[in-house]
Amino acid sequence: MTAATARDVSAANRQMLKKLLVVTAVMFGFGYALVPMYEKICEVTGIRNLLKADALPANTQVDASRLVTVELDSNTRGLPWTFKPVAGSLRVHPGELATVEYEVRNNLDRPVTGQAIPSYAPDEAGRYFLKMECFCFQQQTLAPGEVRRMPVVFLIDPALPASVGTISLSYTFFEVAGRQGKPG
Repeated sequence: MTAATARDVSAANRQMLKKLLVVTAVMFGFGYALVPMYEKICEVTGIRNLLKADALPANTQVDASRLVTVELDSNTRGLPWTFKPVAGSLRVHPGELATVEYEVRNNLDRPVTGQAIPSYAPDEAGRYFLKMECFCFQQQTLAPGEVRRMPVVFLIDPALPASVGTISLSYTFFEVAGRQGKPG
């Protein structure tokens, strides 16, 4: 290899290194930006609205003057599970701690992992439906034929508009791709 060729190769290597460093910096910046973007999407859609100390309702007193009906629903999308609420509905006072259970069964002869996604109707109810414990916070792996009861512990913020007398809480379970047969 001649000296001129060696310089050309060295210059090409430096140029490639610069390009790779720029790509790495852009990838790092994008990864860093994903966290606040994800949090904003969850805030807007009402998904994973965990009850945090700074998110406690201003008035945690139970509003005994009214009752809200919570209707429970369940669905599966492409998941070989039987999934249903133990009770179809319940009535709670805003601010009152309540617990409901859902029952799920894996109908296959192999372990399957799924993730539940909640939805609320009316849409605005998601901001006032505060979950302390929920199976939707984690992926669920069920062994072949396993039946499990899973709780949802929640309260409805007393700031819920008085015009909302019924909240529909629906969970849809999806199979987690690539996780079949592996414990979650």
